Amino acid sequence: MSSQAQESTPTLTLTVDELAARAGVTVRTVRFYSTRGLLPPPVIGPRRVGHYGPEHLSRLALIEELQLQGMTLSAIERYLDALPDDLSAHDLAIHRALVASWAPDPEQETSREELERRAGRALSDTDVRRLTAMNVIGPAGDGFRVDPALLRLGVALLDVPISHGTILAARQVLMEHARATAHELTALFRDEVWGPFTEGEDDPERVESMKALSAHMPPLVVQALVTAFQRSLRDELRAAFASESE
Repeated sequence: MSSQAQESTPTLTLTVDELAARAGVTVRTVRFYSTRGLLPPPVIGPRRVGHYGPEHLSRLALIEELQLQGMTLSAIERYLDALPDDLSAHDLAIHRALVASWAPDPEQETSREELERRAGRALSDTDVRRLTAMNVIGPAGDGFRVDPALLRLGVALLDVPISHGTILAARQVLMEHARATAHELTALFRDEVWGPFTEGEDDPERVESMKALSAHMPPLVVQALVTAFQRSLRDELRAAFASESE
């Protein structure tokens, strides 16, 4: 993309009130997260008004998901501190989608108007068809059933300049490898950690402690997987298109 095209691309800017409304939280919550270092500071514009961008919105969604997983604010701070500093809004959305996949929210029924409000934009009939094909939404009576965990990511993919068939093929590749990875990691934990531990342990408190550890492992495993995948994908893309940039 040329520098001229980049300069003409509009950037989402939100006031703190708009950010809170889009994220479904209060302004007080936004300010509280900022004081805890969970949100990066806004860009200060004219009249000292703070302006927030897509990365703030995605980070708020990730914080919400981590809280739903039962993580304390201190644990969320450690989780976010371990993430690379240069993560984009899309990267953060991927983190949230993968974290949510361990305990997905139940599908909900909603109207077209409510769906667009949650999406943060108007949706054309073509957009609705694409979201349906990605299994983000589906018909339900006079409205739609929606998967809350996938909606934000699905809406982001609507603006990706590649064919819909390619997006679906990529989704299939990711799902197949995600299932295989989850199966192998579960087997590894069962055979190398849980099995040997329970065989030689007769203290009920220590057994319960190990069960608690296994319950809190998913977010940590997700973080490791996403970080490893992002680095691997960056290396693969750099190698694949190195000749194009020369």
